[in-house]
Amino acid sequence: METAAPKKSGRARLALIAHDEKKTALVEFAMRHRAALQNFDIVATGTTGGRLKTACPNLSITLMRSGPLGGDQQIGAMIAEGTINGLIFFIDPLTPMPHDVDVKALMRLAVVYDIATALNEATAELMIVDPARLSDPLPIDRREREPKVTQ
Repeated sequence: METAAPKKSGRARLALIAHDEKKTALVEFAMRHRAALQNFDIVATGTTGGRLKTACPNLSITLMRSGPLGGDQQIGAMIAEGTINGLIFFIDPLTPMPHDVDVKALMRLAVVYDIATALNEATAELMIVDPARLSDPLPIDRREREPKVTQ
């Protein structure tokens, strides 16, 4: 399994994650939209990424660890470092997740760092329409603003 940081290519970088009950839906989404997804560097959690690589071998996908084994945190760290432009996370709101705390932490980072986030297929389709918009630098007022931490 690849767990090294992906190489910088100048293209927008998307993180793709799916809960167990949504992995098939994410793979089907990627297969339908593989032409659009070729414009992105993709980072994915282990199991999801492995299924994506099998279904779409032409996509540039770097695998992180499985979500429950730290993959969510690896992607969260990349968000905090500013190396992720967008997050597509097909969540399953009807199934309890043993690593729910990790998922909440990842979602919190996506909100804190104000990256484009899609939690379902309808929003994910909107996100991949224009890869240039995701790779554009953030406006200065957003880049220089440090997230406010309250205690």
